Amino acid sequence: MAGKVMTHPSVADRRAQGADARIQTPPDTHTGWAPPADRPDPVTLLEEQNVTREPDLVPVRHGRMMVSPFTFYRGAAKIMASDLAPTPTAGLITQLCGDAHLSNFGVFASPERDLLFDLNDFDETLPGPFEYDVKRMAASFTIAARNNGLTKAESVTVTRAAVRSYREAMAQFAQMGTMELWYTRQSATEVQAALGRLAAESSDPKGSKAGKKAKTAGKAGGKVTKDSKSGRGKDQPAPGSVAWAAKQADKKLPQGADPGQPAGPVQTRRVGRREVPDRQPTTDCGSHPGTAGSVRDGQS
Repeated sequence: MAGKVMTHPSVADRRAQGADARIQTPPDTHTGWAPPADRPDPVTLLEEQNVTREPDLVPVRHGRMMVSPFTFYRGAAKIMASDLAPTPTAGLITQLCGDAHLSNFGVFASPERDLLFDLNDFDETLPGPFEYDVKRMAASFTIAARNNGLTKAESVTVTRAAVRSYREAMAQFAQMGTMELWYTRQSATEVQAALGRLAAESSDPKGSKAGKKAKTAGKAGGKVTKDSKSGRGKDQPAPGSVAWAAKQADKKLPQGADPGQPAGPVQTRRVGRREVPDRQPTTDCGSHPGTAGSVRDGQS
């Protein structure tokens, strides 16, 4: 039986495609953005999103967005998507994160229980122009830098470093085969070590403070406490951040999540990853609003 032959463009072919795209859409076409006269009202866009959200979580979302310019930016992905829609693109479509701001890069555990650093939020993932993710990321570094008191020159340096890192990484990835690229990892230990070196080299007190924060940023998972009666471990989130169903008379546990029984939703996991959760009884479930950009349609 003849197998299906998969053909892929060579590195040279892809480089030529990129060169053609660069000619058609030169880098300087991305500069000098100004809001058009018919730009949709940003507040109206946010209010349109509220229609499909949990009503009791909308004030939580708005409160978190009001903390600073950066927290507003985190929760305003739709506004930026609307602004980016008419901007020039090179025609190179990829699977976007959809919300690639710097706070959506973080530490998480792999199936092998290794701590990895990468994008960790794909609520808005869709195919689209690669420029959208790059611009969302770059703008987030600029806003965060200003929000943390950096000068204009320092903010520019930070943003350029972020974009340069992206460009250099993509150039490396372009030389890799499929399997090599698939197994490329950035461990949390490597990131922690790099941040530690930067903090040690900095004489700026702000740098030292950032280094201390970096040392704690790699600790995955929330605090765990023990139930005084059963002795079982239970995640302990920040006060007020989770609305536990058992404490709300008008809330019901999801179907299949009966108290004392294995959690039904776990059955959606791959067979090899069900065993441990299947052995744990369900004691409660709750609605977690997440971050400023993650208060969504009742998702936990």
